[in-house]
Amino acid sequence: MTAPTPAVPAEEPVVIEVERPWREAWRMFRRNTAAVAGLVTLSLIVLVTVLGPFVYPVDPFAPTGPLLLPPGEQGFLLGTDQQGRDLVVGLLYGSQSTLMVGAAAAAITITIGILFGALAGFYRGWIEEVLMRITEFFQVLPPLLLAMVVVLLFSPSIYSISIAIGVVSWTSTARLVRAEFLRLRELDFVKAERAIGARNARIIWTIILPNAAPPLIVSAALSVGVAILFEAGLAFLQLSDPNVMSWGYLISVNRPQILEAWWPVTFPGLAIFITVLSVSLIGDGLNDAFNPKLRQR
Repeated sequence: MTAPTPAVPAEEPVVIEVERPWREAWRMFRRNTAAVAGLVTLSLIVLVTVLGPFVYPVDPFAPTGPLLLPPGEQGFLLGTDQQGRDLVVGLLYGSQSTLMVGAAAAAITITIGILFGALAGFYRGWIEEVLMRITEFFQVLPPLLLAMVVVLLFSPSIYSISIAIGVVSWTSTARLVRAEFLRLRELDFVKAERAIGARNARIIWTIILPNAAPPLIVSAALSVGVAILFEAGLAFLQLSDPNVMSWGYLISVNRPQILEAWWPVTFPGLAIFITVLSVSLIGDGLNDAFNPKLRQR
């Protein structure tokens, strides 16, 4: 009589956990010390911008002390400018308009760039030719000169400055989006959407664009820093709104006394430098996090 064959226990299925791309990108971003430092610094700047006016409710244009008082004297931590205004107050209130211009201009830049790049990269043909010729036209124009013309046409204000910066800065974003659409539109998942009869609008905005988001996020972060520098440059040329306090405005009104008093120009300049550096570090960190080739290092 043959002995019964012992039952072989069934093998348990092996479950392989796949890390989500956004979670993996966040993990890679946290490993970048410089990017994390930039994020912390920018977060502190935004926090001070939001809470500063509530903690220190003073009119930034009102003289509160002697003219050109050095830092640390008579209770003024950073001194006063050539009109006797407290520089601490000016920096606190000036950060609002400076960051607002940076965010608004970056939003305009990304919006125009996505619109032109997505339509050109998806439809190709005569649509691509027309949109790319318009892009090249704006690309060859001197950005600062064009921004000055736009600001002068609509009079200097926060809104006109934001629009001017956005109008002259979108061309590189458009080319980036077009390149991503040209690459993604030929992949299998896009062809599958076409095969089931999906409309072009759905393919562009809900299928291809989300997959092209990582480089756009990096571009948006860097656009904020470019816009802040642009605003400071326009203010230096006295093309900022004289009724709105900003870091560029502080540099503009105090530059004639720079040889007599260094602090009214230096401290706003440092604020711009630290903010733009923080944004650049964040942009580099996002680039490393979303770039699959750099993840293998």
